Amino acid sequence: MMIITNLKTRQREANMKKVLSFLSIVCMVGLLGGCATILSGKTQSINITTDTGKKYSASIDSQKYTVPSIIVLTRENKDKILTLDECPDQKTLLHKEINPVFFVNILSGGVFGSTTDAASGAMWKYQPENVNVKCP
Repeated sequence: MMIITNLKTRQREANMKKVLSFLSIVCMVGLLGGCATILSGKTQSINITTDTGKKYSASIDSQKYTVPSIIVLTRENKDKILTLDECPDQKTLLHKEINPVFFVNILSGGVFGSTTDAASGAMWKYQPENVNVKCP
């Protein structure tokens, strides 16, 4: 009888260790994963329109685009400048600012998550998100 009781106790302990291991992994993923990285991603869509509806060639960081369109930018710790090839003197600043979702990490005590957001660039967002370019 004592052997059966010891066996059941060991099984319960083994099950409890599995549950604790699982919960530990879930907690680590929560702490190490950045909220902005998870919720906002490492890229941002910017809607570029033109005042005439005419198509233009545009560039941001030497990357070429045709506008009007929705372009996808990688979030980085730097401002970006939109330039139309047909009107090189017309430049539109896409100003970086801190993504409000980033502060969720600070409030929840997620130092590791904040670091993840900073390293991935997800802590930034570009403004304006809707740009209307004018090219005479």
